Amino acid sequence: MSDPGPEDDQPGPTEWTTGPDPVGVGPWPGGPAAWPDDPRYDPELLAAGDRRNVVDRYRYWRREAVVADLDRRRHPFHVAIENLHHDANIGTIVRTANAFAAAAVHVVGRRRWNRRGAMVTDRYQHVHHHADVAALLAWAHAEDLAVVAVDNGPGAAALETAELPRRCVLLFGQEGVGLTPAAVAGADTVLAIAQYGSTRSINAGVAAGIAMHAWIRAHAAR
Repeated sequence: MSDPGPEDDQPGPTEWTTGPDPVGVGPWPGGPAAWPDDPRYDPELLAAGDRRNVVDRYRYWRREAVVADLDRRRHPFHVAIENLHHDANIGTIVRTANAFAAAAVHVVGRRRWNRRGAMVTDRYQHVHHHADVAALLAWAHAEDLAVVAVDNGPGAAALETAELPRRCVLLFGQEGVGLTPAAVAGADTVLAIAQYGSTRSINAGVAAGIAMHAWIRAHAAR
């Protein structure tokens, strides 16, 4: 398992500083004399304001402090997606995984992915890389994590009525082609999201959000 390196960075939005109504807060009221005496706070943010895409509890915090606080309370589920053709959904999946405090996101196959949809949340969300499905499965088994493949192929059980394991990896396929045969064969279970319209499949980023929220409803929303 490896993390994407600096060479994988791509241009994208950084902070929400533009527009008629910038997101966030300005400099800390009262100037330096009123700054909080807490090492989690960043002097540069206190002085200039905090326009980052973070919830209010993390305003003015150093990035490292935010990650450390998230690490104390991340949920024991992971999200993985096969990246065969530079899937643009990965950024959305990272952003949603951050919102639900997933343990980590795992990119399988191609290392490079489009960070634009992540809206900078990849700074706070652990993202790992695996060369192929076999490497992901080996890691999951070593960590005693059940692999739950989500795909609407033949024989899949209904996500809506399934009991999701607490410790698991939710595995998704490339947009369009779905999961590879190796991923389906290596999974502990395969689940499908119910659809009632004419489309053959739903967007991979949307599917991942539905499955993550199903986990939250089962294990965290109590």
